[in-house]
Amino acid sequence: MSAKSDIALIGLAVMGQNLILNMNDHGFIVTAYNRTTEKVDSFLKNEAKGTNVVGAYSLEEMVKTLKKPRRVMLLVKAGSAVDDFIKKLVPLLEEGDIIIDGGNSEYQDTIRRTKELESKGILFVGSGVSGGEDGARYGPSLMPGGNPKAWPHIKDIFQSIAAKVNGEPCCDWVGENGAGHFVKMVHNGIEYGDMQLICEAYHLMKSVLKLSNDEMSAVFEEWNKGVLDSFLIEITKDILKFKDTDGKFLVEKIRDSAGQKGTGKWTAISALDYGVPVTLIGESVFSRCLSSLLDERQEASKVLTGPSEVAFSGDKKQFLKDIEQALYASKIISYAQGFMLMREAAKVYGWNLNYGGIALMWRGGCIIRSVFLGNIKSAFENNPKLTNLLLDPFFRNAIINSQKSWRNVVATAATVGVPTPAFSTALAFYDGYRSARLPANLLQAQRDYFGAHTYELLSQPGRFVHTNWTGHGGNVSASTYQA
Repeated sequence: MSAKSDIALIGLAVMGQNLILNMNDHGFIVTAYNRTTEKVDSFLKNEAKGTNVVGAYSLEEMVKTLKKPRRVMLLVKAGSAVDDFIKKLVPLLEEGDIIIDGGNSEYQDTIRRTKELESKGILFVGSGVSGGEDGARYGPSLMPGGNPKAWPHIKDIFQSIAAKVNGEPCCDWVGENGAGHFVKMVHNGIEYGDMQLICEAYHLMKSVLKLSNDEMSAVFEEWNKGVLDSFLIEITKDILKFKDTDGKFLVEKIRDSAGQKGTGKWTAISALDYGVPVTLIGESVFSRCLSSLLDERQEASKVLTGPSEVAFSGDKKQFLKDIEQALYASKIISYAQGFMLMREAAKVYGWNLNYGGIALMWRGGCIIRSVFLGNIKSAFENNPKLTNLLLDPFFRNAIINSQKSWRNVVATAATVGVPTPAFSTALAFYDGYRSARLPANLLQAQRDYFGAHTYELLSQPGRFVHTNWTGHGGNVSASTYQA
């Protein structure tokens, strides 16, 4: 069999099939393989009929179809399935060949795999792929990282099939080892935040303003023409007005118990590991956890009371504007926190992340794509050393202009008993971040009182001291651990 394929792709679920067809559209010859070989036949006879896609029925046959350096992309379930395929592929490949993991793998697994395969002479890439099935087919956002020696050999394919914004591909090299999958993980965490914020806006419109689905859809349609212009706002407009076969709104028939696949949780765990206050994404994960307690919530609703229901007596149009501004301000906080986390991880792992470039990668093709990301790109272009988006003049002014509305929404929601965990935690973070002094001085005193954990004085930063608060506690401090 003559080697003619530019790349092989393993995994013929919807994402895999659509990426193959996308590559074929851009002139690349792709070999398709699936562990269940019947899927190969079905794909070639149906979706890939009339294309240049090559089918393979074993890994050995697949490898023989590939030009050197061989490029093999995996789109299989994250975890052990990736390791299993790597183990089978390594004996079939040669030094300089490339394995690409396009699944939602945990970034520390990607760090490990990059290192292990480098010792065998194989170049490993862990690439985030965002945009869902439609993005995969017509232009996803791609976030490749791993062994940088692989990039020149996959750059043309990746940037050709990626979404384009003003002619620029939503794909560039992110960084070494796990950088690509880390950035994708943060992307997914921000996605959790965006979705939760939109759901809270919907809840306020429905429960406080008593708007109909058609009215809410119209609001989201209008919002999509302004600063909130984004994919998620657009699809929310469509979802709210979609009717089932019986003529009733479908969204109101759906159980209010949300699922998750783990990437938002990974983001929150990483934030805790690195000591970065990514509170909005964390709250969004916990909100899904709370929603899953559906039976408990229904029982609790019968016995736990809140404020007496009071009809909204304010200006509906103004409150809608307030919700829009609260959503915008909270979204800024979510992205600011996400970029804080990436900056800290970059310090830990020595990644040279291009934050403006990352914003461009998310500008098109992916689930969180929005006009807003262009402003983030500009912020980092204007100041590559920007420590926090909130300190950029554009975002600082946006927050200042939204602040009155934002506070009114959070206060109103608390008064009427509508939960807005993401709006509220975003505001709390903002107030904490802008505070020159927080009550952690008391917290440090408490830690020293009960555990001799020491504290620093304002007049002597960097020098840790212990006080014998009770007169009988002694002067020995617990300097070997943190609590």
